[in-house]
Amino acid sequence: MPEGPELHLASLFVNRMCEGVVFSGPVKKSEVSKSPDVSFSCEAYCITATSRGKEVKLTLTPIKSDDAKRRARPGQADQPMDIVFRFGMSGYFRFTTEDELPKHAHLRFYTKEKPRRVLSFVDPRRFGSWQPNGTWQPDRGPCIMFEYKSFRENVLSHLPDRAFDRPICEVLLNQKYFNGVGNYLRAEILYRLNIPPFVPARDVLEGLPSDDLLVSGKPLKNEITDTKTPVRTKKKGVKQETSDLLRLCHTVPLEVVKLGGKGYDPEKADYSAFQAWLQCYYVDGMNSIRDHNGRTMWFKGDPGPMAPKNSKSPKAKKRLKKEDDHDYTAKKKVAKGRSVATRKTPALKEEKVTKTPKKEKKAGPKEAVSKRGKAGKIQEINTPRRGTRSNSRRRKSSPAKSAAGSQT
Repeated sequence: MPEGPELHLASLFVNRMCEGVVFSGPVKKSEVSKSPDVSFSCEAYCITATSRGKEVKLTLTPIKSDDAKRRARPGQADQPMDIVFRFGMSGYFRFTTEDELPKHAHLRFYTKEKPRRVLSFVDPRRFGSWQPNGTWQPDRGPCIMFEYKSFRENVLSHLPDRAFDRPICEVLLNQKYFNGVGNYLRAEILYRLNIPPFVPARDVLEGLPSDDLLVSGKPLKNEITDTKTPVRTKKKGVKQETSDLLRLCHTVPLEVVKLGGKGYDPEKADYSAFQAWLQCYYVDGMNSIRDHNGRTMWFKGDPGPMAPKNSKSPKAKKRLKKEDDHDYTAKKKVAKGRSVATRKTPALKEEKVTKTPKKEKKAGPKEAVSKRGKAGKIQEINTPRRGTRSNSRRRKSSPAKSAAGSQT
């Protein structure tokens, strides 16, 4: 996802390509885009761009003409218009000829020359948006790169807020305080300071001075001292033994801007300079887990006390999930089989107890009754018992009868 440096590089690209170029006609939107129409049409206008955090503003300024009649035509804009862009996951600007118009160009500005050229906002995933006559979003904080003093004051003055109860890696994505920081920037900043990502944000930021001494009267340099000193964790939080995190939120994005190009652009054929600059994000040997918002966090070492329970890297999680599911079903089948077996064994024992000895089975009417169900079984079980009782009575009475017969 484009972050602060990428949006600033996009604004520099627009200013470089559109310098001295005259645009003309209406601003056209693609049919598939759900963003609002831009009702701006002018015979001659110029385009400039500025960035602030994760937003880019294009300013369309009409070029005044000496001909009063042409200037008074209806439907022609005579006042500048600001259009604020948010790039979403894959937005960027392109400046091409009309024949080479990109496939996903959703907003187009045409030049006055022939053959015409086009400045277009390209967004393959269509997560980006634009707002005609827009302004910077009021719920976004000052820019981390170009409003550093205001950014620093805004963060430190709001430390009592509940937002800073969360882990530092999640607070760094809060655009109300860190306007311009995204997923790869938070990983690089925390890695350079050796701060575990899942420690309370307030414990990391408390104690920082409201005014950075390196800014007062001197240009800010990317001076980092003692970056490998670990952050000591305690039961209630952490003890700071590292450099200033807010300062790195300002200097690390500026390093990406100095690299030039488009910064983070996985779809680009060659962005090896940016890949070589990365020290943590998507680097081999680093750990990665999903935070409480489902965003992947790259880090090294211990994640910290506030890490999500049973959290693992997305790839390993998928593999383990399949294995766990497989193991769980197998164990469940075995347990089920065992439970069925244990349920059947008492019944078998009872049947063994109730069945008559083999000698008496021959005497009872077993063959005729065995196919009648439960009732037949009861009769089958009871019949031999009655036979045994009658036989025993006959045996007891037989000696008496024989004695009487002998007396007679």
